[in-house]
Amino acid sequence: MNKHPGILGKKLGTTQIFLDDGTVVPCTVIQAGCIVVGKRTQEKDGYDALILGLGEKKSKRTNKSVKVAAEKLGVKVPMVTRELRATADHVAKYEIGAVVKVEEVFEVGQKVDVQSKSRGRGFQGVVRRYHFKGLNMTHGTHEWRRHGGSIGTNMTPGRVLPGIRMPGQMGNKFVSVLNQKVAKLIPDQQLVLIEGNVPGTLNSIVRIQGAVKKSGGKKKS
Repeated sequence: MNKHPGILGKKLGTTQIFLDDGTVVPCTVIQAGCIVVGKRTQEKDGYDALILGLGEKKSKRTNKSVKVAAEKLGVKVPMVTRELRATADHVAKYEIGAVVKVEEVFEVGQKVDVQSKSRGRGFQGVVRRYHFKGLNMTHGTHEWRRHGGSIGTNMTPGRVLPGIRMPGQMGNKFVSVLNQKVAKLIPDQQLVLIEGNVPGTLNSIVRIQGAVKKSGGKKKS
């Protein structure tokens, strides 16, 4: 389980930056600025985590009980909330209502894991969904050019096995991209530039945490 420090952000789009040697680096821009709206501790909950909120929910779309709870905590009702597991030391650094700043969590060149909901593509066939080759385009082939072919056997086992790749819903699910590189930080605007692509549409919610499979996931203190 990833317990490295992380943030929530909103995907603004893509851009490119130029290095000192003239190399062009494509990047995805993430707008951070999340606040701590709750905490989990080992003594009370059995584990340590930060509950982060991003954005502000409209008053007319917020239940009264949620408004009252937010007023007691002294924070605004966030548009989205996510719980990020963390170490006890990291959780103790923040109080409820504090802003998690990007320069406190990440540094340029650090490896991070990025998670977001991918772009929905609706119901798709096997050629687009799984890159099937399809059937022959000649010798009398008519309505089967983009079909997947046989999906099972007749007598044994006499059924379609689980996991057969078939047409269906494509996209619109959470996707994690591991070991992305932090290309640039802009602290005054709370922007994080991630090298390469990040899943999701514009304004989608992105979760960024230090990488777990490579060294460099934690910010050097």
